[in-house]
Amino acid sequence: MRLSPVQKIKNISSEDFLNTYLKPAKPVILKDFVDPESPAFKKWSYDYFKEIAGEHKVNIYGSEIESLDRVASKPIGQSTFSKYLDLIISSPTEHRLFLFNLLSIKPELKNDIHYNDVTKGKIIKWLPFMFFGGEGSITRNHVDIDMSHVFINQFQGIKRIWLFPWEQSDLMYKLPYNFHSITNIKETGL
Repeated sequence: MRLSPVQKIKNISSEDFLNTYLKPAKPVILKDFVDPESPAFKKWSYDYFKEIAGEHKVNIYGSEIESLDRVASKPIGQSTFSKYLDLIISSPTEHRLFLFNLLSIKPELKNDIHYNDVTKGKIIKWLPFMFFGGEGSITRNHVDIDMSHVFINQFQGIKRIWLFPWEQSDLMYKLPYNFHSITNIKETGL
């Protein structure tokens, strides 16, 4: 398998973005997608999140490698958001939050992100989910079941993402009636 880096760009017009990247489903890193002067970069921290939503109950998920042969991973426990953040601050852990919608709990957080909507409202109408994971946590290879166009913004830590072209999906060893691959990418040496 040959992997290639994703192109990094900035100052692209909506028309060029739609025609060059969105319509042909080609991944790209938009270096100027989120305005660096957005309040989120100054306000958002684990301490701030604990202050505004720390008592909210969250489902905690463990290693997805243990559920490669299942349609979905089940939560391994529940905690307050504050205790979960304390856990991932204190040491490496595979524990993560899945589809946690802090922005629905605190919708005012949406005002903290100013972004360049290169889709002209075609895709980005809301910013629904925030994902949290400890150092070393992984998510198994999958296709988003809503076939969404994903705009990922990383606010803290490092995240490694592998993207595969849709044309290769038949080679990804999909389970029947499932959108996950049984291939353990972490163990492939990629």
